[in-house]
Amino acid sequence: MPLPQENLLNQTASPYLRQHADNPVHWRPWSADALAEAQELDRPILLSVGYSACHWCHVMAHQCFEDEAVAAVMNRLFVNIKVDREERPDIDQIYMASLAAMGEQGGWPLTMFLTPEARPFWGGTYFPKQAQYGRPGFIDVMNAIHAAWTDKRDAIEHNAQALRNHVAARLASSTTRIGLDTGMLARFAGSIASMIDPVHGGLSGSPKFPNVPFMNALWLNWLENGEEAHRDAFLNGLARMLDGGIYDHVGGGLCRYSTDAEWMVPHFEKMLYDNALLLRTACWAHSETGLAKYKRRIEQTVEWVLREMSIGNAFASSLDADSDGEEGKFYVWTRSEIESVLGADAEFFLHHYDLGTSEHWDGSPVLYRKGTAEPDAEDRVRLDGMVETLRASRETRVRPGRDDKILTDWNGLMIRALAEAGRLLQRRDWILAAERAFDAILASRSKDGLLPHSVLGETKQFPALSSDYAAMINAAISLFEATGKSSYRDEARDLDQILDTHYGDGAQGHYMTIEGSGDTIMRIRGDSDDAVPSATSQVIEAKTRLSSLMGEIGMHEAAIGAAEQALGRSAQHSYGQAGVIGAAALAADPHKLVVVGNDVDDFVSTMNRFPDPRRIDLVYRDADAARTNLPEGIDPGRHPAAAYYCRGQTCLPPVTDAAGLAQVLARRGG
Repeated sequence: MPLPQENLLNQTASPYLRQHADNPVHWRPWSADALAEAQELDRPILLSVGYSACHWCHVMAHQCFEDEAVAAVMNRLFVNIKVDREERPDIDQIYMASLAAMGEQGGWPLTMFLTPEARPFWGGTYFPKQAQYGRPGFIDVMNAIHAAWTDKRDAIEHNAQALRNHVAARLASSTTRIGLDTGMLARFAGSIASMIDPVHGGLSGSPKFPNVPFMNALWLNWLENGEEAHRDAFLNGLARMLDGGIYDHVGGGLCRYSTDAEWMVPHFEKMLYDNALLLRTACWAHSETGLAKYKRRIEQTVEWVLREMSIGNAFASSLDADSDGEEGKFYVWTRSEIESVLGADAEFFLHHYDLGTSEHWDGSPVLYRKGTAEPDAEDRVRLDGMVETLRASRETRVRPGRDDKILTDWNGLMIRALAEAGRLLQRRDWILAAERAFDAILASRSKDGLLPHSVLGETKQFPALSSDYAAMINAAISLFEATGKSSYRDEARDLDQILDTHYGDGAQGHYMTIEGSGDTIMRIRGDSDDAVPSATSQVIEAKTRLSSLMGEIGMHEAAIGAAEQALGRSAQHSYGQAGVIGAAALAADPHKLVVVGNDVDDFVSTMNRFPDPRRIDLVYRDADAARTNLPEGIDPGRHPAAAYYCRGQTCLPPVTDAAGLAQVLARRGG
């Protein structure tokens, strides 16, 4: 029996879906009932995928989905399904890959037309109501799709099945394994070096995204092979981002991406995951360079997260780009506004900061840091006071909306980042915030111990994805490193067992979705990066780190098997594999530092100053406990205090003073 001919999104918990609950479109959330309705009516599906903070999603909503004439066509010709990509990244990946297979550029909003069996046959991204920006009008598109479906259905269904099979081969299949070799990271990093903007950093061209998987590959190759050009490209791109308008210099935090090639004018949405990944890269940069710039951005970003993104003890997903009906209105400034707020201090402030814009931006300017020298300590204190004054003034504006979904994987990324930043900068309060968030996520588990993917108030969305488990395993390991509490090691082990039981393929690989998930046209792997490293790469990294933590060779062999399988699949793909290659490099050559002894505070302090994404850090006050994490024949009880640096099953001679440990940890290219 068909569903009611009305908009059903008010029955959902997703803030994004509920933004569309008043549309005249007869929207359905993705469900077995909605798919059954399409088959019963024998009507194509119009699928729209977006997320709460997406600016162009809002634009298309205003122009099309809120329009009675557009809605009438949608309701007459299609079963209309709306998906929050943050709740269902598996659905998003299937249809985004389908669009790419059609030769089209992806992005959000994602607009796809599907057969009644949910097989895609045509699609695009943003469509205006009337033809403009070189794009066809949405009503014209829908009428053309209907005419093709009516007149050429057999051909469309044949092509849709072929497209489905093609996408399944890319997202779901197994293939021949490729063995790990120590040169794969250097080859990949070398292949992307020519794509880097030598002036502004990041990938050349615009729009400009942080693209952390690529940045990570450059950094890992610097650590592993001493390639200074890759270090410099990483640091230049990060510094340009953190000085640019893409960073919120008044409130802290990085915006989603820059619309131009200079990191000047962003799309103003702020995502939890971008800032989690930013914190980790800024920690590496600060450790490497000692520059106050990186320390300041770490502090500002954590302050923003704890101030504006906290929900209870966990963290919200995102802040919107728009407020009061305009993109960026909350964040932009004019010179007269700054002068009005700061008075006589404005001249000093604008010596260190400036206002900029870009070719395609017609709003007020964006604040950015000039390329002047970093202020000294006295001036920094003075500037900080002015920033606080500007922030207080900005709080009188209409704030952007916040998406209060608590996503397990994004929270896992932030928990890990807070734990690692807390270690580097000796901020116990940040580590405590990470611990509280970890406990909050675990408290949302089902009675049988399974994680949800999303929590909003009392509503929990089960089941989780493999990325949720991997992110939480990595978070638990980082908390164990930061606190030494055995409970985090035990939780990591338990989560890994659930991951293997419910997501494993029986051959050391993993699916993104849980066993028995049957509401999509395929069960996917999650191999390709998007804004964050892929689910598969996070699993490989989690398993590699856990094997080092536990000192179990069998677990490491499983991580290598997962990496070899993923590399075999990624060899067939042309993009999105940076995460898999970086994680495979970690599995091929895991690093571990074991500090043993009663008086090791100086060792621990030194260890914390040199973060290394390749390395697991373990501290033992008891030599007997340390033996399980060192190869046979090594006796950690021979010295009152010592540090053992190991790669795989090979350890350097013990280091017996903190200065010697600093020399070991500062080495690059090996």
